[in-house]
Amino acid sequence: MDKARSGRPSSVTIPRLVKRVRERIRRNPRRSMRKMPVDLQVSRHSIQNVVNTKLGMYSFKRKKVHHLTDQVKQKRMSRCKGLLERHANHGLETILFSDEKIFTIQEVTNSQNHRIISATRSSILEKYRYVSRIQKPQSVMVWAGVSVTGRTPLIFVPLE
Repeated sequence: MDKARSGRPSSVTIPRLVKRVRERIRRNPRRSMRKMPVDLQVSRHSIQNVVNTKLGMYSFKRKKVHHLTDQVKQKRMSRCKGLLERHANHGLETILFSDEKIFTIQEVTNSQNHRIISATRSSILEKYRYVSRIQKPQSVMVWAGVSVTGRTPLIFVPLE
């Protein structure tokens, strides 16, 4: 009478539950996957199973983006047009893009990742056993510029 089948038949993720979950997500896609099982009186794993495998949906983080009003969009458009007009006839030779970066001269270490393999602590060489830290390490600032005609040489400025 009963056909042989492989595995245990699903008792919770039945089509009725799938339909209820689909409707709830359609009404409010920001619905919490942790609060839904409380309302439907099923386990959290069952809801995740329905959403991921049966419906083919996944929860994604909402990205933070800059709020652009129509006024800001118009202002950006007018500024871009102004830049294009100003530099359309070979005006790019007068523009220099520059940047600077401060580099500290101190060894970087992460105690969780930078490990030393040894039989005993005393058998580790002194230069590998410790990483010296100072409160204000030596640092140097590097400046560079780029334009249409080429790039500037790197300029190193020592800092105290």
